[in-house]
Amino acid sequence: MAELSSRDRILQAGRELFAEDGYEHTTTSAIARRAGTSESQLIKHFSSKEGLLAGIFDQAWQRMGEGVEQIRRGEAPALERLRALTDLLIAAMEGDRQLRTLMLLEARRIRKHGHMVLMTRGFQQAIDVLDGILGELQAAGTLRAGLHPQAVRSALMGAFEGLLRDQLLAERSDFPAHYDGVEMRTVFRAVLEGVLVRS
Repeated sequence: MAELSSRDRILQAGRELFAEDGYEHTTTSAIARRAGTSESQLIKHFSSKEGLLAGIFDQAWQRMGEGVEQIRRGEAPALERLRALTDLLIAAMEGDRQLRTLMLLEARRIRKHGHMVLMTRGFQQAIDVLDGILGELQAAGTLRAGLHPQAVRSALMGAFEGLLRDQLLAERSDFPAHYDGVEMRTVFRAVLEGVLVRS
């Protein structure tokens, strides 16, 4: 196996430390130390700690990007593609606790200059695909009348993030959210059915 580049070691170290100690409590020197490199290398590759966090999210979305793009180009009915997209995102988060911790607990915090780092290209790609599918459902009369597709997208994303975030909090503390992946998917499907025309 090829040795990781200093950039990849920094990404891995940042991912681990941000998930373990939180973004605010992790220093660039601690990241460089764990990566076996220097702070100057971190700055060279990512400009700042905030840039590193954005890089971690970019890397994660790139890994999901092929699946998202296949769903975009797929010929299955819109509702099947919507279910496939949500299954892809849930599976990616369930299978990677560090990523789940970062995206659900760290990503939404406003950083310096008021920017939210979650708005990466990969995240925007997933939102574009979701919006496109919801637009198709509206055009086909499958989305309930009077519901704006972007408002539906926000509601679905909120439910998705809330279910995963609370499950993560339950794993880390005494937060009352002791449901498993099957129960979480059942509830999410119920939320999804609520915005669709009953057939």
